[in-house]
Amino acid sequence: MAGLHGRFLWYELLTTDVEAAKAFYTKVVGWGTRDASMPGMAYSLFIAADAMIGGAMNLPPDVAGADATPRWIGYVGVDDVDAAAERVRQLGGAIRTPPTDVANISRFAIVADPQMASLALIKGRQSGQQEPASLRTRGRVGWHELLTTDCEQALAFYRELLGWQKDIAYPDVTGTYQQFSAGGQAIGGLLTKPPNFPASFWLYYFNVGDIDAAAKRVTAGGGQILNGPIEAPDGSWTLQCLDPQGAAFALIGKRSYQAVGFMERVLPRPSAK
Repeated sequence: MAGLHGRFLWYELLTTDVEAAKAFYTKVVGWGTRDASMPGMAYSLFIAADAMIGGAMNLPPDVAGADATPRWIGYVGVDDVDAAAERVRQLGGAIRTPPTDVANISRFAIVADPQMASLALIKGRQSGQQEPASLRTRGRVGWHELLTTDCEQALAFYRELLGWQKDIAYPDVTGTYQQFSAGGQAIGGLLTKPPNFPASFWLYYFNVGDIDAAAKRVTAGGGQILNGPIEAPDGSWTLQCLDPQGAAFALIGKRSYQAVGFMERVLPRPSAK
């Protein structure tokens, strides 16, 4: 599992309508889908170029509060799920789902950082499985962004838990946009969440081709554009969106023309290399 500790390995959509969500993301991002249901649990896989990148399932009936809303959750590889979960407690976080085995797959736990943003921890992939693809591979997740109430405390938490390191920091409209790295590669950023967002959360950016064409697919499919296109320092453009069930997600792509009707501003995100 060398090289996988602290790296995002999986992404899961918890939603109120799996079939509608599958139809939306296959059109917007270009994913394929595959049924992977198990006894007692319906589960669908999202596939990009024959690689499984994530899944979708119905929201568990026993969740409450902010966790009861549709959302994406990222799974980060760790060497020892039980030890990592205990470390979460020691660092002021919380355990949402205790360490649990999934037969023939792996062991995982769902946790929350001290600002209550949820993340999953998973035992690194089995021997012989591929490592995460390039951040710029079409259909994959190209950036990971934490919107939080305390960036310094959040980064300290993840540094102790996952080994993430500070990378480049930029001025932002909310203060500072702080990139972080894993294994020497910038994989995401942290920023202070806008006051209209009720809770801290992780936002995942999916790679597409033309960002303006993708924006049209979002609205045509019943989704909502919250912000963008926004230009990043590396020349890519981003959109922040809600899917039809209310789960937040974002897109990264190139721009072949200037669209009319979208807010445009330059911000230092994302600039993964």
